[in-house]
Amino acid sequence: MLSLTGRRDGEPLGAPLALVEGVRAWAGELARLTAELGAPVVLDPLALLAQRAAVARLVRSGEVSCGGGSRLLACADGWVGVSLARPADWESVAAWLGRPRPVAEGDWAAVAAGVAAVAGDELRAGAVLLGLPVAVLGERRRRGDPGGPPPLPGAIHGVDARRIGSGAAAGSCAELTVVDLSSLWAGPLAARLLARAGARVVKVESTTRPDGARRGSPRFFHLLNAGKDSVALDFDTADGRRHLTEIVSRADVVVTGARPRALRQLGLDLGTMVERGRPRIWLSVTGYGTAGGSGHRVAFGDDAAVAGGLVAFDDVGPCFCGDAIADPLCGLASAVAVLTALGVDGSWVVDASMADIAGGLTGPAFAVAGLRPTPPPDPGDEPGAVTPAFGADTEAVLAGLATG
Repeated sequence: MLSLTGRRDGEPLGAPLALVEGVRAWAGELARLTAELGAPVVLDPLALLAQRAAVARLVRSGEVSCGGGSRLLACADGWVGVSLARPADWESVAAWLGRPRPVAEGDWAAVAAGVAAVAGDELRAGAVLLGLPVAVLGERRRRGDPGGPPPLPGAIHGVDARRIGSGAAAGSCAELTVVDLSSLWAGPLAARLLARAGARVVKVESTTRPDGARRGSPRFFHLLNAGKDSVALDFDTADGRRHLTEIVSRADVVVTGARPRALRQLGLDLGTMVERGRPRIWLSVTGYGTAGGSGHRVAFGDDAAVAGGLVAFDDVGPCFCGDAIADPLCGLASAVAVLTALGVDGSWVVDASMADIAGGLTGPAFAVAGLRPTPPPDPGDEPGAVTPAFGADTEAVLAGLATG
């Protein structure tokens, strides 16, 4: 983490001690739960957080994210995290800042100048309307425990699990079918950890809008998706949506990163399906969770961490902590929550919020005096793990539905 936190030309900064202790506890739970359900998954959680940085050889850059697509910017009353990773985001910047002319892609100086004169709440409200990933620093930081018993043993802050029906506890991950409808990082990581535990994971993508991670590092995509079956469907057709519903209705666990409205447009009503008993667990991975009107907000790992207050500080101001850290945190926490739900009776909707998970791991940083930063360790390759070509298993999976 030291090589990924702090300014490029300055001393490294320590991550919050709560973050280190938290992910180590989750990794311990992952190992224990997977051992009870079949194949134990043992991992180094701090190395897991830095997998993308290791593959892409990223380094710390202070108020610039390791990946380069996000910035910590001073606004009129504090700081905001802004991610402009897509061309469409840059096209919306002028409207967001009230500029008469478009802001050129990559012109962060113009963005910083515009942000400096506006209060954080106003910037956030405008960004929500335009679908921009913008967060006010610390807006979702943990403020204390709400009280009352947690819905699941060892509940994780930022992961809301609701029991909405009946269902028998799982005996083994090897008996499970997981349908992965998610993309990018957090959701695919959660599904990959379930695959490592022995579950069959079917990754379903749109033929017209496949997982955006396919456009990035092939090796990082492999780390998140190896061992999964690959199904490609045309969601714009009735047949494609029908096949999607059939696949989901045969699953034990479904993982999705789509907002509720997008799921309804695909004909998927998660509450109704889980109440009927299949799937038994529906994991929803989003930037801010789906409760309280947050389901429509857009987020990436860096700005979601800013929303949770998961940053490091020096005398100049805040710096990004790690590389898009809310993504792998959410993936690990979500996998632990799903495995916990699998081990108890009932059918569950598990709502994981990247910002709130990050917000539960803030606090004083660990001391870095005398420590030397080293590059993140190479994640290696799991023996025998293969990433199939896009859509390679579509016919076989659909044929299995017809005979199953």
